[in-house]
Amino acid sequence: MTALSPSAPAVPAGSGPWQLARAELRRRASVKISLAVVALFLLMAAGAPLLSSLGGWSPEEFDKSAVDPYLGGQPIGPLGGISADHWLGVEPVTGRDLFARVVHGAQVSLLIALTATAIVVLAGTAAGIAAGYFGGRTDAALSRLMDVTMSFPSLIFMIAMMSVAKDVNRVLLMTAVIGLFGWPGVARVVRGQTLSLKHREYVDAARVGGSGPWRILTRDILPGVSGPVIAYTTLIIPGMIATEAALSYLGVGVRPPTPSWGQMIAESVAFYDTDPMYFVIPSTCLFLTVLAFTLLGDALRDVLDPRSGRA
Repeated sequence: MTALSPSAPAVPAGSGPWQLARAELRRRASVKISLAVVALFLLMAAGAPLLSSLGGWSPEEFDKSAVDPYLGGQPIGPLGGISADHWLGVEPVTGRDLFARVVHGAQVSLLIALTATAIVVLAGTAAGIAAGYFGGRTDAALSRLMDVTMSFPSLIFMIAMMSVAKDVNRVLLMTAVIGLFGWPGVARVVRGQTLSLKHREYVDAARVGGSGPWRILTRDILPGVSGPVIAYTTLIIPGMIATEAALSYLGVGVRPPTPSWGQMIAESVAFYDTDPMYFVIPSTCLFLTVLAFTLLGDALRDVLDPRSGRA
């Protein structure tokens, strides 16, 4: 575990690893900034309907008076039409409010990414603990399933699945498809941790004391793997956000009029020269979110997973 610097907050003697981890994380400025950015976007996503109503526009509402029909539908005014009526400007041609679409796009993108991450972590943790603890045929079967799943070219397979599915809930389908290919990575991490924990003295003592497999797994093994799992979870969230954005950018993700950051970036490419703000705003939101989760995940891995080689 990373040693606390002389400037770190004092930690009482005998503190457990979680108290030490919190003290170390509080010391890092990058963690504080990352948490602030993550909290900002999560609150923005949760309060998207309220925020768009405060702005006075829904994400599907057109404002033809905000674009110039004689200039190919370019926004009227500087910086993409930023004004008191449209806080972040408007979309070219349609005149839809960018602020409303960005906050609702955050809701869609983060909902898909966080739900897919939850599926990945739950499935991967369950499979990894079962494979590592029970061993034998269970380990062999689950390990082969992990190998088969990881051997698929996941992005190509996602594009194919999303392309053939027509009249379905796109948000639900994207969540399921992204989650389908992510669990083996978590499972392998948890399996390795479980293999190192199942022969520890306290686990042997619980087994000799008559504890069943379920009690041992939930009371002894799961707390021991929770640190690496939390760190790994924070690191895969940026990948989930980027995957959703990539699928929407390629046109096989969320369909209009439902807003998504990736979809907005794809649509903005045609107006990059004439209205760069249309490209800059959703791209900046995507960049800041991915960067904040990545920095937070790196810090958590350094502190919670001492075998990562970065501590």
